[in-house]
Amino acid sequence: MGGAPQADQGRWTWERSRRGWSARCALGPFPPDTETRLRFLLAAHQGSTRQVAAVLEVSQRTVQRWVTKEPGARRSPGPAQIQVIEEAVSARWQPRVRARRQTRAEAEGFVLHTRARFGFADAARSSDDPRVRRITQRLSGEVARELFAARDAGAGEQQQMVILARALGHAYFRDGGRRAHGLKIAFTDVEFADFSIG
Repeated sequence: MGGAPQADQGRWTWERSRRGWSARCALGPFPPDTETRLRFLLAAHQGSTRQVAAVLEVSQRTVQRWVTKEPGARRSPGPAQIQVIEEAVSARWQPRVRARRQTRAEAEGFVLHTRARFGFADAARSSDDPRVRRITQRLSGEVARELFAARDAGAGEQQQMVILARALGHAYFRDGGRRAHGLKIAFTDVEFADFSIG
């Protein structure tokens, strides 16, 4: 008889690695310089220098001087203002990146990269018995949707690892459900896990 996958994190922890599912989906290329960050803020506020000025707590004229393309009229923000701009962009950037990556993962799936003890718990002395393996495996958008739903419902690290173990066993050993029915997947002693989306 099959059962729930055995999954634990071993020496590795989902949060300490900063590579947990939620954390990975929050990552994205942050605007690299102040000019790009100001353009991002303007785009986020429909091009309104007045709204950007209110966010940054400076005058509208100050923002206009920062972004103008008129020769000789442009001024650069000072160090304190650069910090405020960075913080304002950060507060708006990551939620957008997270939403975009979630949509893409749910539509196209994602790739799991891991090194862990992985195999069939009931397959001793076979090529499929639990042993340390380094695995790169594409998982479906359905798995991504299940992980996001679990996260949104407050599921912890262990519950999300069980979802990954079941999905990884289905794709890696069971050939998409075409063989090895009824055997329990063991996914333990995880050394690392990372995700590629898109």
